[in-house]
Amino acid sequence: MITEKLDGTNAAIVITEDGQVGAQSRKRLLPMGPRGLDDATWQSEDNYGFAAWVREHRDGLVAELGPGRHHGEWWGAGIQRTYGLKEKRFSLFNTAKWSTQLAAGTSVPGLGVVPVLYQGPYSLISVETALLDLALNGSKAVPGWTRPEGICLYHTAANQIFKVILDK
Repeated sequence: MITEKLDGTNAAIVITEDGQVGAQSRKRLLPMGPRGLDDATWQSEDNYGFAAWVREHRDGLVAELGPGRHHGEWWGAGIQRTYGLKEKRFSLFNTAKWSTQLAAGTSVPGLGVVPVLYQGPYSLISVETALLDLALNGSKAVPGWTRPEGICLYHTAANQIFKVILDK
C-alpha cells in the first residue's frame, strides 16, 4: 500500500470505551483545556491547535470513530507546508479501516483519511509511478497543490512503513 505523505504533525485521538476523549502528539498526551494552566501555556502545548479541535468536535469524533487510538496527521494552515489551506485537517493513517467508512463524508469538519496512491503487491515500479504521479500532478489530498511531500509505503512482509520524500 502506498499513501501520500502529508507534511504536518503526527497526532492521535484517544477514545475510551466509556466515551472519554483525549488528544496526543507523537510523544505525549495533550492538555484538553487550561486545567490550572494559564491560557497562553495551554495553547503553547496544544500541538498546533489539535487538542482544541478534538475538544470542539468531541461528540462527532466519538460517533464517527468509536473507541480506540486513532493515529493520523494534523496538517494545513500554519503547519509545515500549509498546502495553501485556510483550515487545518486531520487525516487518519488506517486506510484499510477508514477509507470505506468515511468515503461518503463525515459530520466532523476537517476529518479524513490519507490518500491511497497504490494498493497491491510491492514493486519498485509502483513506488516510482506513485512518486512520478505526485511530482507531475501534485497532491491528491489538496488538488492543485504542486509541492506534495512524498509517499509512505507500507511493506506487509516487513510489517514496516518506509517514507520517500520528494523534496525538502
